[in-house]
Parts: sequence; C-alpha cells; structure tokens
Amino acid sequence: MLQLQDNLFNVRQSRHQPKLKLWRYAGLMLTYRCPAACRFCYYCCGPEAGGLMSVDTAIRSWEGLVRIAGDTAKVHITGGEPFLYFDRLAEICERAHRLGLMPVDSIETNAGVWGSADELKDQLRLLDQFGLSRLKISWDAFHEEYIDIDRVRAFVSIARKVLGPQRVLVRWEKHLDNPTGIRQQEKKQKESTLLAALAADSCRFTGRAAEQLAPLAARFEPGTFRGRHCRNALLGSKGVHIDPYGNVFNGQCSGMVVGNVEQTPLDVLWKTFEPDRLDFWRTLYHDGPFGMAASAEQEGFRVRDHYASKCHFCTDIRRFFFDNKIYSTIIAPCECYGH
Repeated sequence: MLQLQDNLFNVRQSRHQPKLKLWRYAGLMLTYRCPAACRFCYYCCGPEAGGLMSVDTAIRSWEGLVRIAGDTAKVHITGGEPFLYFDRLAEICERAHRLGLMPVDSIETNAGVWGSADELKDQLRLLDQFGLSRLKISWDAFHEEYIDIDRVRAFVSIARKVLGPQRVLVRWEKHLDNPTGIRQQEKKQKESTLLAALAADSCRFTGRAAEQLAPLAARFEPGTFRGRHCRNALLGSKGVHIDPYGNVFNGQCSGMVVGNVEQTPLDVLWKTFEPDRLDFWRTLYHDGPFGMAASAEQEGFRVRDHYASKCHFCTDIRRFFFDNKIYSTIIAPCECYGH
C-alpha cells in the first residue's frame, strides 16, 4: 500500500496544504455500448458505442489499485451495460478470483439485457461464486425512457431471490414503484418530466447530459463560475474510472485522461500525477473552466449565455477542444464527446 508522500505533488506540499488522496476505488468500464442512450449519461454510451475491455486490461487495473490502496481497494464493474458481454464480465471476475484479488465490490446494470429467467439465475449464481458483494441496478426517469420497466422489475425479483435482498440495490427504487410514463409522453411533457427528475436527484452535466439535459436547466451566466477552481475535485476524488481502452479518468471527470494503464501502471500514474504542473490540469486546478475559457476563445470558442453548472461549462469547452484536436492526449476518447 502506498503512502501520501509517494506522490510527487504531495511531496511538494507543506504539512497543512491539501494532498492528492489515494485512489481507493476503480470503476472498470467494460464497454461504452448500451441498449439505452439516456439523456443524463455522463459519457455518451448507447447502442452505437463500442469498446470492450480485455481481461488483461481489467486485471492490470485491478492489481494496480491493490498496489495503491492495499486491503482498502474496491473495484466495481460498470459500462455502458456490462451484461451485454456477460462472458467477458464473468471471465474477468473468474481471473481475479483465481489470482486471489479481492472480489468485485459491485456490478452496475440497467437490468434490461437478459434472456430467460433460468439463464439469468445461472449468471447471477456464477457471479456469486466469484464473490460479488452487491448488484446495483440503475433506474430512474432517464432509464425509463429506454428500458422496459417490467423487465427491470422481473430482473430485480430474480436477483433478490438468488443473491438476497440486501445485496441487490436499485437506484432509485422510488422510481420503480412510481414510473413517470415518459415513454408515452410528447416532447414538452417529457421535458417537464426530465426537469422534475433533475430537481429530485442531482445530475453531473458531462457527456450526453451536457448536450441534452443541461440546456433545459441552464440559468447561470459564465461569470458565475469565476474563481471556482477544480482543486478539490482533482485532489479529493479517491478513485478513478478506467474505460475499455485503458484510459484513466480521475473520479467522475469523464473525458479527461490522466493516463492509460496500457502504457503506465495505475500506481505509477497516481505517483506521478501533478495536477498543478501540466498546462491543462494547472488551469483547472487554479481557475476551473472559467480559466480555460479565455484560451479557448482565442481559438474560436464561443461562450454560451448560460450554463447549468460548472461541469456543463467545462464540458462545453472540452467538446470544442476535442473537435479542434486541442489537448488531444487529454481530451478523449470520442465516446465521451458524442462522436
């Protein structure tokens, strides 16, 4: 297990200055592909998206996290929709189990991809055999627009019988009990339903959410974000997400690549990450997206009149960078920018 002083940034900080936290969790994104194209997606997952994480990439990431966090390390597997590639999902869990790595903490699913009840039971029993701690089912008004609710309810019922009710979590079960009927609604009514969902549960306006949801909630002038740095988000995330290609995203900041586990071990990436040194990260660290806007405008970027949040502002700038191949080693991959 590493110590805080093993990181180059932390070594330069005085005792009372904030430090880069140890990465203690890793979300392995098995794929960007998903049967749904939810408007709130932090990436741009959907039926046309691609990517499939190799077993070697998953295990390499898993082992790197253990070297960082030791016994406190936690791995969850997500997507996209991991049940689209159940054989690969099971192979990763089996390899980790055989190597003596800690069991997967959770697997996240929209519960819309499964065949017969007997097949699903067999799949869940296999995951149970490999030590799965929890199964997390994502459900809300945004998923309801794409995923059949009866299939989700059946999935939940089967999963709780196989794994036990305490190990099957629905986010958010209140929506499963009280569906909105959004699939049958006209455009204006859908927008009202989505706005109500946003008011009830917070949303991170990155990926598709920045494009399709944020305009409905945009009410802050850009100047609102002057002086709002991203220091706390960069230093305090306590974890990473790793996409099918090995790209590492710090915390929940999708579309900003810290490094790639295919090229550099995860523990080495943590040791060498200095968010106040490289130009792009330094600007976010000190000034947030407002600090990026000036240089972006010099390249032709046009600031919108209003944004829904600081993350929306940031994503708008980064989408411009992506389209114009600026900071291309950091602003990636295409599945985070709708291409």
